[in-house]
Amino acid sequence: MSRFTPECVLGDEAYDSRAVRRELRRRRIMPVISRKSAPNIKGLGKPRYVVEQIFALFHQFKRLAVRWERRLVLHNALVSLACGLICWRRIKRPAA
Repeated sequence: MSRFTPECVLGDEAYDSRAVRRELRRRRIMPVISRKSAPNIKGLGKPRYVVEQIFALFHQFKRLAVRWERRLVLHNALVSLACGLICWRRIKRPAA
């Protein structure tokens, strides 16, 4: 598994603090975080929706909602299997 540094980090108002912004900038990561007193950043909800949708898809598999396996290898195998099943269901849908 390789490590990489993201170019930016998206966050909502809960992460709006000088300490968080300072630490991200120290690591050369651009913070895209909504300010507590400002209106929402236009378009910030779209990437967050995708992530939340993926979590919802994973939680359809009850075993992945709470990690019961003690061994990481088994959990990773179940995540891979879930990804495969999610992709298979998306591909299998008839075109409308």
